Amino acid sequence: MPLTQLVPAVASMLALAGTPAHGACDLTFSNQDSGGRVTTVTLRCEPDGGSHPHAARACQALEAADGDFDRLTGQDQPCPMIWQPVTATATGHWRGRPVQYSHTYPNRCEAAVRSAQVFDF
Repeated sequence: MPLTQLVPAVASMLALAGTPAHGACDLTFSNQDSGGRVTTVTLRCEPDGGSHPHAARACQALEAADGDFDRLTGQDQPCPMIWQPVTATATGHWRGRPVQYSHTYPNRCEAAVRSAQVFDF
């Protein structure tokens, strides 16, 4: 292959190397409770998948919030008033943008309800 063809081919491969391997998102979520137990799942959107038990619902909620976890619309559902704090975190990429999010909820129910089920695992 002549050098004039090789340079653009290598440049395009390098450009693709910096992009996420999946569609709209490639995220890892963790919930850590007050006892130190950590639960971790993965989420991919477009196509929806990963180990998140409600991947399609979580992708819908993130799409509606354009990947902004502070804009997730919680549900109007009661949770027990039990103080068992859960720190929910998300890391990865949303539509090419890096994601670093962490929030402590009063308990697992609140984490699920207030995050539109994104942290429901």
